[in-house]
Amino acid sequence: MPKPSTPSFYHPDSYRPEDSVGYLMRNIISHVSQAVDRKLAHTELTHAQWIPLFKLYNKSASTVAELARACEIDNGATTRMLDRMEAKGLCQRVRSEQDRRVVNLELTPAGNAAAADIPRILSDVQNAHLEGFTQEEFDNLRGYLHRILDNAQRIKAANGTAANPTSPDSEAPHV
Repeated sequence: MPKPSTPSFYHPDSYRPEDSVGYLMRNIISHVSQAVDRKLAHTELTHAQWIPLFKLYNKSASTVAELARACEIDNGATTRMLDRMEAKGLCQRVRSEQDRRVVNLELTPAGNAAAADIPRILSDVQNAHLEGFTQEEFDNLRGYLHRILDNAQRIKAANGTAANPTSPDSEAPHV
């Protein structure tokens, strides 16, 4: 199967950052993140805490290394963030009985209660930002975004690029 040619949607002589797909996506992510943070303000969870809390709640990760990968942050930042979450009584580290080298992460009852409202808040915020879209437009948009992500992952794999963890204060919600 022949490789598709690379499109030429952008040109150096007419490039406007405010019209770039990357700028638009980043700006949207920033607005959505700020809206989620406003809706979660009553929980006293920081942006850097509600995402891992939600990942633990969804069972997307159960160890520090898994959580770091799932949140795209380094192990050191994950450990520091878990220290703060543990101090708030939201999670606890539990040494594995099968392998003493492994430390599992578990939500406390308070952590489960704090995380339980996150899916509703995420749904409300994202639905508000999609106001006016039809189901077909939404499905198309999601398909286009998946295609961009597939291209990004293909480019990353072709370049042999290792994961580039973001800081715990990153604006991008990883949910």
